[in-house]
Amino acid sequence: MEKGKRAAVKEQVEGTLELIQSFEFPEASNRVKTSRDGHHVVATGTYKPQIRVWDLDQLSLKFERHSDAENVDFILLSDDWTKSIHLQNDRSVEFHNQGGLYYRTRIPRFGRALAYHFPSCDALIAGAGNEVYRLNLAEGRFMTPLVLEGDGDAVPGVNCIDVNPAHQLFAFGVEGNGTVEFWDPRSRARVGLLRLPLGRLLPAGAAGAALPGLEDAAGGPAVSVTALASRADGLSYAVGTSTGHTLLYDIRSARPFAVKDQGYGLPVKNVAWIEGGSRMAGEGLVLSADRKVIKIWDKNAPSANFTSITPASDINDVHHLPGSGLLMLANEGIQMTTYYIPQLGPAPRWCSFLENLTEEMEDQTTRTAYQDFKFVERSELASLGLDHLIGTPALKPYMHGYFLSLQLYDTARLIANPYVYEEHRERAIREKMEKMAETRIRTRKDAAVKVNKALAEKIRKDDERERKKAEKKAARKATSAEDDAMDVDENAAGEPGKAAEKATLLNDPRFKDLFEDPEFQVDETSREFALLNPSSVAQRQNQGAARAGGRTRTAVESEEEESDKVSSDGLDDSASESGEGSGGERESEDSDAAGELWTDDIRARAAARESVAKQKKGPVRRTANVRLVPMRAQGDGAGRFDRNATFGQRRATAPAQGKGRTAGFEGARFAADGGVEMTYIPSASAAADDDAGRGGRAAGAPRRKGVETFGAGMEKGGAEPEAALSEAERRGRTQRRKGMRSGSKNTFRRL
Repeated sequence: MEKGKRAAVKEQVEGTLELIQSFEFPEASNRVKTSRDGHHVVATGTYKPQIRVWDLDQLSLKFERHSDAENVDFILLSDDWTKSIHLQNDRSVEFHNQGGLYYRTRIPRFGRALAYHFPSCDALIAGAGNEVYRLNLAEGRFMTPLVLEGDGDAVPGVNCIDVNPAHQLFAFGVEGNGTVEFWDPRSRARVGLLRLPLGRLLPAGAAGAALPGLEDAAGGPAVSVTALASRADGLSYAVGTSTGHTLLYDIRSARPFAVKDQGYGLPVKNVAWIEGGSRMAGEGLVLSADRKVIKIWDKNAPSANFTSITPASDINDVHHLPGSGLLMLANEGIQMTTYYIPQLGPAPRWCSFLENLTEEMEDQTTRTAYQDFKFVERSELASLGLDHLIGTPALKPYMHGYFLSLQLYDTARLIANPYVYEEHRERAIREKMEKMAETRIRTRKDAAVKVNKALAEKIRKDDERERKKAEKKAARKATSAEDDAMDVDENAAGEPGKAAEKATLLNDPRFKDLFEDPEFQVDETSREFALLNPSSVAQRQNQGAARAGGRTRTAVESEEEESDKVSSDGLDDSASESGEGSGGERESEDSDAAGELWTDDIRARAAARESVAKQKKGPVRRTANVRLVPMRAQGDGAGRFDRNATFGQRRATAPAQGKGRTAGFEGARFAADGGVEMTYIPSASAAADDDAGRGGRAAGAPRRKGVETFGAGMEKGGAEPEAALSEAERRGRTQRRKGMRSGSKNTFRRL
């Protein structure tokens, strides 16, 4: 956005729509009118001062023109937009035609109002002072102005002009003295003077004191006429004052027959008679508007409003389209606003679609008679402390309770319970959390299982394992054509449908008390449970130690201990491997087999464990395959070293170096900084001789296969000789001990 420009902010309000595209001004709008043919809208605004015309048939902007000064008032001379007169705030009057600015002239004083008398082609221009200038457009010159005499004193200015459409009588609203002067255009003389009732317009006690900002030259209270509108019947006038009142007069009487107060005390900007097209409100409605509010009311009942409109921005001008229910507003905001009231009349022809839209909106926003009331019972009324209102107009009796104003009910409930909002907030949060919890993924649980849930879960997993085995077995059978034919024959012979569910402890009604009755709860802290399930107890103890802050063994430590320790029943891994079957499936890791669980003899197992311990020659220990290398090489004193000695060891064990050469290392040179140079020529025969002399293979010893010797007793290839193992250590146990049961994890597994 360029510097100096303001961004237009458009608020989306429920029940509103953009009737005319770009119906706005950069900053504010001053005046708005529609052409008599009903096809165009002309409006003036700022900034920069400009004139805009919208085409109602296309509902879009037609063009815009810029002017040198801001517009005060304008009138349309033709039935369309092509000819118009504009009164500017720099005392200039501009005439525009279809091509643009046609002529500009100036008046002696600053202008305030503009009107046009069609029979005489006179443009009436009122402003500061007591003169009303007449510019005759037929002759193209100013005529003799109309000089207002006032009520015996000088007239400070004229604020508004009205030309009666029935008899062409001129009406001028005078500033400061609260009068309206009527002039006959034929005689160009005043024919009447209307004095407003100041006692009814001024507040009590202000008859002898001036109002703030409303004080004439004599120091008394000042009331000005700021708006005028005559009815088409030629008898009724509406007069708006600077005190915020609207008075209705019959031209045959000097007393008003209706007075309407806007309520804000601001000068009335517009008054208008709403004629024709009325549906529900009847005839005789009057529109009065000040800077804050627009009120539409009946002339026969001014105390009650037919409707009231309060726009978001201050109002500068209001225009009612004759014969319709559409209002257009020029205001201090960027967006010019339009209001449609179906009760005032139908929608104009160029926006007839408003009829259907308003009917839909009315259906959606239908209000009931008791929408703003709350029904409360007598007990709730007493808890709120409002029982003293029984019998007053604040409570409307209905059935066994009362209807109470919703606003009063909320206030009383807040006073009675100051924490009602916090409770409502907690309840809303809890409901939202419960709603979110419904979408979570939960594991399937059996609602009938109340006790022994671990046992039920174990049975369920076993059933799931058996089901998967059956599915795999069926899949293997399905690969053979013969098996497929056999399966088809079996299915045809059997009952169609799903196979019967396998009976388990969970679905067998005979064992339902096992998972429902607390008397059948398994005590996992008893000694019997620990003997039958040693692995589960050990795992629970480790978890308890971890929660208590103790250190438990890691997975690597547990694995090493299980691999190193000897089975408590004397069986090793080889025996467990020999117990594997040919099926390839391993049973559960639990040691309590189905056939041996109840035949276990603890005393016999303990005696067998002691006998096995006595038969062993000693504890089974594992020796790490680590070769300890001495820090210094072993030598025979003649300069020959062990063939496994490294160069560093030989260097450390070498005799004291001489001057450039040593006796122990032939061909080695030692530098002053500790560096060593060695030169040798590898040879098979020389290597054999060196090996014999330096602790290697003796002369005549058989040469090992795949071993190459070179250098100073070094070898390449070959492997470490394996230690001889006994028959028992090599093969291990070949048969399983009978009548014994192991409680460790080194159990026999059948595949």
